Amino acid sequence: MVSLEHPAMLWLILPVLAAGIYLIRKGAKKGLIISRMIVLALLVIALASPYNVVNKVSNTENPDIVLISDETSSMELFETETTTTLYESLAANTPTNVVKLTGDSTSLGDAIVQYARGDNQIVIVSDGNSNKGQDLEEALNFAKDTGTTVYSVTPELKTNDVSLYISGDKKVVLDNEYQFDLIVQQAGNSSISCQVEMFVDDKPKMSNYPITLDDDSKTVPITHTFDSLGAHTITASITVSGEDSQPINNVFYKTVYVVPKPKIQLITDDTSSPMANILLNLYDTSVGTELTDLDNKKAVVLDNRNINSLSDSDIQNLEDYVSSGNGLYVVGGDSSYNYGNYLNSSLESILPVYSKASEWKGGRNVVLVLDVSMSTSAHGTQGDILGNGIAVLRNEYLRDANVGVIAFGTEGLDVSGGLVYMGLPSNVNMLEEKIKTLTPASTSETSLDQGLVIAQEWLSDGEGELDVVIVSDGGIEQRYEEALQVATALSDAGVKLYYVHIKSKAPSQYDKFGNAFAKQLMDEVGGLYFPMQAGERVNLVFDELEQPETNESIDYNAFTLVKYNPTHFITKNVNISANITGYNDITPKPGADRLILTSTGQPVLTVWRYGLGRVASLSTDNGNGNGNMWSTQMYSGNNSKLTSSTMNWLIGDPQVEEGAVLEADDTWFGTPAQLKLTMYDEGVPTIKLDGSENIDLSLTGKNTYEATTDIGQVGVHYISGYPIAVNYALEYRDVGVNPDLATMILSNGGKTYTKREAQALLLQDAREKPKYINETVSQKMYFILAALILFLFEVAIRRLREIKEMKAQEKKMQEVAEA
Repeated sequence: MVSLEHPAMLWLILPVLAAGIYLIRKGAKKGLIISRMIVLALLVIALASPYNVVNKVSNTENPDIVLISDETSSMELFETETTTTLYESLAANTPTNVVKLTGDSTSLGDAIVQYARGDNQIVIVSDGNSNKGQDLEEALNFAKDTGTTVYSVTPELKTNDVSLYISGDKKVVLDNEYQFDLIVQQAGNSSISCQVEMFVDDKPKMSNYPITLDDDSKTVPITHTFDSLGAHTITASITVSGEDSQPINNVFYKTVYVVPKPKIQLITDDTSSPMANILLNLYDTSVGTELTDLDNKKAVVLDNRNINSLSDSDIQNLEDYVSSGNGLYVVGGDSSYNYGNYLNSSLESILPVYSKASEWKGGRNVVLVLDVSMSTSAHGTQGDILGNGIAVLRNEYLRDANVGVIAFGTEGLDVSGGLVYMGLPSNVNMLEEKIKTLTPASTSETSLDQGLVIAQEWLSDGEGELDVVIVSDGGIEQRYEEALQVATALSDAGVKLYYVHIKSKAPSQYDKFGNAFAKQLMDEVGGLYFPMQAGERVNLVFDELEQPETNESIDYNAFTLVKYNPTHFITKNVNISANITGYNDITPKPGADRLILTSTGQPVLTVWRYGLGRVASLSTDNGNGNGNMWSTQMYSGNNSKLTSSTMNWLIGDPQVEEGAVLEADDTWFGTPAQLKLTMYDEGVPTIKLDGSENIDLSLTGKNTYEATTDIGQVGVHYISGYPIAVNYALEYRDVGVNPDLATMILSNGGKTYTKREAQALLLQDAREKPKYINETVSQKMYFILAALILFLFEVAIRRLREIKEMKAQEKKMQEVAEA
């Protein structure tokens, strides 16, 4: 595609056209004028500097390398000679520059973005714990997009260190049980014993609590119920029985601000149900059968309400109420949803579900076959193969499918442990993590047939739609016939094949005529071929599933509940272990989030956002249900947390909107705190740090003020009674090597090395790394040549015509003279 460097120059064509039209109307020769107009137009286009961008692949014997050396405080745990040794090794053979990061924070992402020029390669010597500035993964993506490959070298750990911190909400509700996480980390991975002391407001919560670290981290969930309003402090400390080089990160403070129970309204005829008891106990709950005085309520619960019990004005009030930022919880039963005439009603438009049975979605079995042969590393396609594998997993068509993952090099490898149900996000995350960690063996060949053989075994007894998706660099020349034999057998068995071909410079992907072996394979077996360039991600469209001929209901006495999305706010700290005996027929709307399902796939808890507010639909009853008691277990024991967690999500901010409301997270030493003050009453805001120092506020919105301030030393501080904890510098929290570093480097086309591996292999890999360069090629000369050729052609024609006329004139004169 041709672009213009100076497109404004094209405006000069207008006077050329105007002059030409004027001369033609004045009687000038039309052909001559049109020819000159075209010539001038071509010259004007040349003045606009047309160009196109050409992608070129190149290698260099002397790659330009930037060595980013992380010498911040957290790197004191590692041996310090890695950068010096590596620099000496690289600088002797190729241009190498060193950039040093120092201090009590690590801006690794910023450094990568700053030095990624596209014509160089970056090597980071770091633990990968970037805690300031640009996000590390975003920086790596940026470097890849510019054409710069980033490698990482992991220095050898010389001493161990243990850190702890507490994660949890800052604002909590009075008399509500809240969960906080105590997270203990170590730099090494050997077994180490620790003891934790914890105090809540100077009262012991844990005393010599034993923790054994068998890996690099451990999370201990803690629950506590605060029975008084205002500021509270949690203090935790750890004693390590073993090596612990930096005691600065052995004490952690967390502050909590307790607010009154938020007001909610429960619309129900059953005030003694298990659900009603939970709401009455945990919240300031108004109970009634009609919607009244919603202005001061944070959420409304409609319990088993028929559509006829709500007037049009009630539903309009609910829509306005939710849209303005409040919550709505609609609970099922024998008078709601499909039993309450919700279908196509104005109330249903607010809900995340339709009041009809979910359509049948099962019957798809897919095997993902990924190439991890050595050629994928040698030709720089490994990151794109794994990235496209993950893109296939996230395909909407596979949302309720059974998917298995196989890797192949010289041999086939079962990655997933057979077919896995994709209806659970935890399974999707598990498969993604396994794909991210795949690496090629140093001597592995591209034996596609070995991967297809395993897929054939998995799908041999399969029903419904059967698919195999191959993601490879296409270098299958050596074992093409073997792969064709297995692929033909799969196709004959009704399996549909897809081949995602990540193109590279590998010679074994094409025959002598330039035809791709991958495309030939798909043509021979009737499969689909998808050629992809570096950086592209495939979006496969699978066949629509056929509806089963019969729709027989399964007769179960009880339906087990399972978490469909375990990472949502509502479900992340809830361990559901319950059965239900009945439910309403509902279908989630597009964009809705299914959180809890039955083991048969029936949606039970579905949520979405509506305007500024939030809506949750529960398709079972309140635990009593007019005697039906579909879901009694759901409201007992730990299962009852699902109700409180759902309400807390619907409520959002439990703070009463009155007076002056200050908000600020705890911070780290050296990191300024971000303060936000909202004034709901009239007055000039004034806040003080630790009762003495005034803090300057800036008006940032209607009745909203903000400030950024350095709180001071490590410990607990108070801003006009509001607590803020300052803990050790963030640099000391994450100790050891970032466990995600190798995966992030690999997925963006780089490699991770030890010190010895880097000395032996890094330069050679950098030399062999293909560089994809976008080069601008000017097209100006083609337009100038076209104008010149047209001009000379027109002049030549005109000259020939003149010569012809001259000869005719001479002949005529000669005839007159002879007469």
